[in-house]
Parts: sequence; C-alpha cells; structure tokens
Amino acid sequence: MRKFEKLLVTFCAIASILFANAQQPTIKILESGKRISIRGLSVVNDDIIWASGTGGSVARSTNGGNTFTWMKVPGYDKMDFRDIEAFDSNTAIIMGITAPAVVLKTTDGGASWKKVFEDTSRGAFIDAMAFGDGNRVGVIIGDPIVNNTLYEIATKEGGDRWVRILGTGSFPNGVLLKEGEAFFASSGTNVQMLDDNFNTIFASGGKASRLFYKGRIDVLPIMQGKETTGANSIAVYKKKKGIVVGGDFTKGQDTIPINNCVLFDITSRKPKFIIPQTPPHGYRSCVIYLDERNLVTCGTTGVDVSKDGGMNWELVTKDGFNVCQKAKKGNSVFLAGNGKIAKLVYP
Repeated sequence: MRKFEKLLVTFCAIASILFANAQQPTIKILESGKRISIRGLSVVNDDIIWASGTGGSVARSTNGGNTFTWMKVPGYDKMDFRDIEAFDSNTAIIMGITAPAVVLKTTDGGASWKKVFEDTSRGAFIDAMAFGDGNRVGVIIGDPIVNNTLYEIATKEGGDRWVRILGTGSFPNGVLLKEGEAFFASSGTNVQMLDDNFNTIFASGGKASRLFYKGRIDVLPIMQGKETTGANSIAVYKKKKGIVVGGDFTKGQDTIPINNCVLFDITSRKPKFIIPQTPPHGYRSCVIYLDERNLVTCGTTGVDVSKDGGMNWELVTKDGFNVCQKAKKGNSVFLAGNGKIAKLVYP
C-alpha cells in the first residue's frame, strides 16, 4: 500500500507539471524582419491592431494580425512614434517624442494625418499617452523642460485639439519632479487614465522612481538611483489594485530579477506595496492585466505570465518585446518589439 501511495504521489506531481506546461501560452510571430523599433501598440478589438515605431512607421491590421498594412507618415520619416492610441479601424493618434514633440491624428485609416499638436521648444520630449474609456479625454506626459515640472498636455475633444496644462485631476497644481527623475518612453504605458475627469495614475523612473496617485507621491520599492533605472510601465485593475514593472534598461540582457516589479493596493488612501515572491525574469518595459488573476509582462529579455495576480511569474520565452496589449473589446493579446509583431496564444 505504501508503495502504491508513493506511486500515486509521483503520478500526481508529474500530472501537475504536465498540466501547468499545457496551460502555458506560446508566442506566434505575425510580422518579422522589419528594421523598425516598435514601441507603440493599440488593440481595439480582436481584429483591429495598430502599431507605431521608428522611421515614421505605422502598421494597421483589420483581420486579427493575419496581414498588416505598413505606412510611412509623410514629412515624418525620421520620427520615432513611441505611442499610439486607436479608436477604430479608421481613427488613431500617434505621438512623436521629440525634435519636435508632435501629435498626429488620422480618421481615414492612415491615408492622411493631421497635426493636432506640436512643441518646438528646446528639450521638449513626450513619453506616454492615455485616454479615458469614452475616447474623448486624454493626457500625454513628458519630461520636464523648466523647473523640473512635469510636462503635460490634455485633450477633451478626442485628440482633435491639445493644450498645455499645469495639472488636473489628482494634481491640480502640477507635479514637481526630483533632479534626475523623469519618465521612460519605452512602451507608452507609464500613465493610465482612471476616469474621464482627468484623474490619472503614473510612475516615474531615473534617479528617483515614484508613484503619483490621488494627490499622493510615494517612493516605489523598485530599482532606482541611476538615470536608466526605475519604473517603465504601470497597469491598474478596476481602480482596486495595480502593478509597476521596470528595472535597468542598460542591463537588458540580465535575467536576474532584482527589484523590477511592485504590486500595490489602491483601495486605501495610502497605497500598500507588495513585492512578488517570484518576480519577472529581467528588465521589463510593459505590463498588462488580462483579468484579476492573469497578467503579462514583456521586455528585452523575454515574456512572463502570472496566474496568481502577479505574485509569481513564469517565463514564456526569452524572445524580447517592448510592448504588449490586450484587446480593449475582446480577449486577444498582442506584442511588438524590434521589427516584429506577435500574438500570445493560449491552448
């Protein structure tokens, strides 16, 4: 009987491992070989996908990634479009980070683009863009130009017109950053809109890495101290809890996960920070919730998934990506990186 019990335990352990592996998603490459660094990604639904990157490049698919139409935005062939927000198959907004900082909008599927904002100021550098659920209210944050003050522009008109603002929502008087503190334009996901009243949550990086929410500014227990360290991406689940990922982007080949991920509870006035038991495997530039328990994060050293709300992470692939996004209306998950776009496929 004892021998049978041992065999049963062994069988259950093997079955558990096989079941876990069977549930592990795989990466399906949809596009590859492009000489483009892709960091902007917006997935409207399971069929409509927009992406943007270097060389003034924008891609669009209307069939779930089976084919992509690539385009160069006229007059911006040297621009790096680090973020994109798409509303449907025809309407999208792209953000060119610097020299000049520019925002463009298309309403005809990319056939033409209208300049809706431009800042030619020396040092103007915008990092990330976010919209509320109604697609009318949006914000863009950028690095300080004057007096270490957060750079912010906003729209109430679906991106048709943007204005420079000092601060709104949770921070009506603006935000003063520390010396060497800024924002990374690594995936356009270090700011999130929580509602259509300009209430935002965002995370900084560099020599200081902090969380900005509900008028509070809290130091993140994440790698920081150098201009290349700190938070790169933030995701929030139903205004209840969130997660920040990052690390040191110059250590992109390091797979040792040291202080690269922080969970937080935002139901109370002061966020409660939690360090994962098993963090992601290396520097990560983007993180998303699929639902309350399942998350995905990616970076130059690979893609990780969590099935327990972010407490433990499993490496899916060492193939690097810059950004990942779930369909706003749907279940599909796509990723983009250097010259490639992929889909996360669950068994």
